[in-house]
Amino acid sequence: MKGNIAIFSLLFSLCISGALFAQTIPKDELLFLTSEWKGERFADGRPKIPDNLLERAKKIGIDDAWTVLKNEGYTNQFEGNWKLIQNDVPVIGRAVTAMFMPSRPDVEKNIKERGTTKQGRKGNTNAWPIEVLTKGDVYVADAYGKIGGGTLMGATLGNAIFSKTGNGVVFNGAARDLQELQNIKGFNAFVRDFHPSFLEEMVLMGLNTPIRIGSAMVLPGDLVIAQREGVLFVPAHMAEQVVGTCEFVTRKDQFGFETVKSGRYTTGQIDSQWTDEIKADFLKWLSQHPELGTMTRPELDKMMSKRTW
Repeated sequence: MKGNIAIFSLLFSLCISGALFAQTIPKDELLFLTSEWKGERFADGRPKIPDNLLERAKKIGIDDAWTVLKNEGYTNQFEGNWKLIQNDVPVIGRAVTAMFMPSRPDVEKNIKERGTTKQGRKGNTNAWPIEVLTKGDVYVADAYGKIGGGTLMGATLGNAIFSKTGNGVVFNGAARDLQELQNIKGFNAFVRDFHPSFLEEMVLMGLNTPIRIGSAMVLPGDLVIAQREGVLFVPAHMAEQVVGTCEFVTRKDQFGFETVKSGRYTTGQIDSQWTDEIKADFLKWLSQHPELGTMTRPELDKMMSKRTW
């Protein structure tokens, strides 16, 4: 019995040490914090929203998605007031989170020594999160809003990020090399500002940990929807509901515009609970627009029964 306890203690210590080496929370803690997610996960426990759902999320509006979350009680998921590289390039994907803090010599020395000697990491700690990125990820970093000396990325790291993810970044901090970053086709960054300085007096203190971006809580694996209005962080377990509802709202709005314009229905009829006649007309209309997807009557009834938008 004592031997089993000793072995368990050793394994537990190794697991905890491994988590600390990576500047991450233990996998069990991440599973606990994201326990509502029932789908596939990455090896470290991060929720893995399916690729096809990410593709669908690229076609929805952030306003509709925000409304769905608010109606479900998720009121701290949006943050605005960003500067962008491109105004017309949204950033949609799974969050990989990083937390940076003001540096102090003893802590930064220990973290860098451990990273280089025991993990084989290279360069400054702002490059370390890039090593774990995969296709479809969005690098989301809290740099406590630092601008001068808070440039987490320049042209070199920007190219590295885009080559690994095919996606952009969200930094509660700054970036440099704006002119060169603009030349990366398809890449975008949501930052507090751009600044010519290099990164200094900052150290990575958390990788794939819960972080705060302004007034929003972000967990690893959250669905990031970054558009001109701002950035919305959708909990992974809410992603299917949010995307599905937004897709329906898009169909409903288009159907409403056409039928109101033609005089078939009034705005009051369209903007309230639908009658059986309207539902039948909608399903017929939807069958004539295959590009908007399909829907059954039970699915429509269920969607309308929960209507709070």
